[in-house]
Amino acid sequence: MFILALIVHVIAVVLWIGGVAMVTLVILPAVRSLKSAQEQVELFERIEGRFAWQARGTTLLAGLSGFYLVGRLGLWSSFDSLQYWWLCAMFAVWLIFTFVLFVAEPLYLNWAFQHWAKAAPERTFTLVQRLHWLALILSLIAIAGGVAGSHGLTLFG
Repeated sequence: MFILALIVHVIAVVLWIGGVAMVTLVILPAVRSLKSAQEQVELFERIEGRFAWQARGTTLLAGLSGFYLVGRLGLWSSFDSLQYWWLCAMFAVWLIFTFVLFVAEPLYLNWAFQHWAKAAPERTFTLVQRLHWLALILSLIAIAGGVAGSHGLTLFG
């Protein structure tokens, strides 16, 4: 069961953060290159709408498998140690994405994007792209820390 959970966790993270990278590095620049603001909004919403379900599913799988692995390995007390900062980083990234995907987006962000994109499409897409960059950078730091930390490299302690 442990190996299965580890496989599910790694695949879920690869699909989830790989999708974030694809949106940040490829899709948003392509959408922004369209001439019409209406075309930009329509294409982004079509792509984002499909990706949101994939992101929700993979985030959910990453969380469930991650909690199982932490419990199975007895790592709950490690969250108190600076040496295991990467566990907190992975959890924080997961928590942020989970909140955005399951709470903020359906309850507010989808409406706000529509409203802001009509009023100021260029500023809206600049903000969206910057937030995606921030999410991607934080995710990559957590991944790098997780790989290094789980293989014995410590920055503290």
